[in-house]
Amino acid sequence: MDDYITFTLGKQKNIALIAHDSKKPELIRWCDENKEILKQHFLCGTGTTARMIADQTNLPVRGYNSGPLGGDQQVGAKIVEGKIDLVIFFSDPLTAQPHDPDVKALLRIAQVYDIPIANNKATADFIISSKFMNEEYNHKVMNFQKNVQNRAKTLQE
Repeated sequence: MDDYITFTLGKQKNIALIAHDSKKPELIRWCDENKEILKQHFLCGTGTTARMIADQTNLPVRGYNSGPLGGDQQVGAKIVEGKIDLVIFFSDPLTAQPHDPDVKALLRIAQVYDIPIANNKATADFIISSKFMNEEYNHKVMNFQKNVQNRAKTLQE
């Protein structure tokens, strides 16, 4: 069994949109400025952010729970299921967040699954202007099944 598996992100990306409260207006503006590109993809997001983006840009955004109520964890679970290809998360580095452990878990799982994640507007601009936004992209991810099998074997010895 190979150590890595190749995953393909399709031409139409599944994009999660998330923002801390102080960054919601900036993310909404960014979505509005990039509406023509974003409307070619499937959009989802955490509670209030998803609703505000949909209301103010007319983009269809599937909403999950609010971040502090489990929305970040729902997005993380969708990454694990292979149902989210890209995360745009305008986070506020200057304000303490009560659900910071959830945010860290989301960032960690995006890293584990090699999912592009933008934490600010500049990175989001680079990602959305990438040639990969309009074509398939293959990336290699750790073969978790092999990893689990090896770990189980090691623990039985």
